[in-house]
Amino acid sequence: MKTRHITAIGCAALVLALVSGCGPMDPSKSHYGAERAQPYPEKDLPPEHFPQAPLVTHIYTADPSAHVFDGKLYLYPSHDIETNTEADRTGASFNMVDYHVLSLTDVGGAVTDHGPALHIGEVPWAVQQLWAPDAAEKDGQYYLYFPAKDQHGIFRIGVATSDKPQGPFTPEPIPMAGTYSIDPAVFKDDDGTQYLYLGGIRGGQLQRWQTGQYVEEDSYPADNQPTLLPRMARLSDDMLTIAHPLTSIPLLDDSGNLINQGDKERRFFEAPWIHKKNGIYYLSWSTGDSHLIQYATGDNPYGPFQWQGKILEPVAGWTNHHSIAEFKGKWYLFYHDTSLSGGTIHLRTVKMAELVHNEDGTIQTIDAYLGD
Repeated sequence: MKTRHITAIGCAALVLALVSGCGPMDPSKSHYGAERAQPYPEKDLPPEHFPQAPLVTHIYTADPSAHVFDGKLYLYPSHDIETNTEADRTGASFNMVDYHVLSLTDVGGAVTDHGPALHIGEVPWAVQQLWAPDAAEKDGQYYLYFPAKDQHGIFRIGVATSDKPQGPFTPEPIPMAGTYSIDPAVFKDDDGTQYLYLGGIRGGQLQRWQTGQYVEEDSYPADNQPTLLPRMARLSDDMLTIAHPLTSIPLLDDSGNLINQGDKERRFFEAPWIHKKNGIYYLSWSTGDSHLIQYATGDNPYGPFQWQGKILEPVAGWTNHHSIAEFKGKWYLFYHDTSLSGGTIHLRTVKMAELVHNEDGTIQTIDAYLGD
């Protein structure tokens, strides 16, 4: 797969002002306390190493979910905050408490922060960790889907509603029945049917739901067994519930077999995302330890999906979390890195890059740190 060199969307001079003076990262820490150090940056790096400008700099943002509503591009990221909590395998240092919605009318133009859209104190059932959200629209109503831990420390998926895409959003009093884990993502098919995708390993607790019931102990497949798989369900007409129990999404390697747990380059870790182009359904995801965004293709929202290649090479930070959307005739990848914070694991910043589909339906791989 060809690796594409990309240019900045925004101003590289802005990055110079932002990253100069930032200290080096602590390579001993990672997103979930894994032993492997971050691939970028290993030490102080020149600003030109990060050609992409952050979309906003007044707050830290991550995990961007992008959608076009009424001709405007909206981003629904998580909101990273300072914390003294030590990083561990549960993601404890990512203890976010609210969401901000961002929007822009033109690529490279001004980005509007619409302010707090939902705070954890407004969610009756949620106790901590408002992690990566997503949003959807139906009949002029907007829905914000989000994970949070309940009083038992179990991640559930909640939903909140608004009559405006930027919110503020009013949460439902209880989480969505039958949901668990993290990283909700909503895909709207051409016929208007909408589907909810979710899942995250380690801190996202998906490994604790292998029997369909929650267990306290972590359990993982052997390296020669199929990897843990993301989950999905069709959304009900009310957009507040799922129409059937969550089902696993088969992820196949290039030989047509389920991807194995030991395949660190391709196995699922978190952040499932669906987009569709020319009748092809694309499922992309973060691999975790290998710091990649991979993708597979299928012919329906339920899969199976067969692996095709990489979308994004590793970025500054540990894992990554992305989305893909079409805006004004072009496709874009939305992602985050830690360039703005100088490598602090839990303080990330949202960026975007043009995404190119080849004529044969494959996607050109992006390395975010290569200029022309």
